[in-house]
Amino acid sequence: IGDFFISFLGTKMALKFDYIAKDPNSEARRGRIHTAHGTIETPVFMSVGTFGSVRTLDHTELEDIGVQIILGNTYHLYLRPGPDILKDVGGYHKLMSWNKPILTDSGGFQIFSLPHQRVISEKGVTFKSYIDQSYKRLTPESDIAFQEVIGSDIMMVLDVCVPSTSSYDICVEAMNRTH
Repeated sequence: IGDFFISFLGTKMALKFDYIAKDPNSEARRGRIHTAHGTIETPVFMSVGTFGSVRTLDHTELEDIGVQIILGNTYHLYLRPGPDILKDVGGYHKLMSWNKPILTDSGGFQIFSLPHQRVISEKGVTFKSYIDQSYKRLTPESDIAFQEVIGSDIMMVLDVCVPSTSSYDICVEAMNRTH
């Protein structure tokens, strides 16, 4: 019942969601998300491929057990293998030999977990790489651009994560910055 739009390599693409059913006794519901790399039946268990692979399973095993979508981590993929290698191999799908949908988070939570190694501003975030100790910078725009290099079907915006104990004002500020 909805069309959402994503940008993929500069091309606006529809991400369509079909509402299938809702349980009359709860808020549970079923649906289908249609992406450029296939359809996802919801609710869905999403396998995590943080560093460009789902640990201990190759793409044929993932297909055999019915995996519909893999979650990739923008922060980790940005640090290793990095934008240049992902461009050279043709994105995350080719890197993994995976022809189904991929969702990428923004890396915001991983950056949040580095409180003494990052600086957040209205323009983005500068953080220290755990790999080589160099400083890296992500802006909301560069984060999405990198997710396009990854070839993500569903992308998350660069979000500002705050501790659960934060004041209301801090939470509102983080939400506004994320938006």
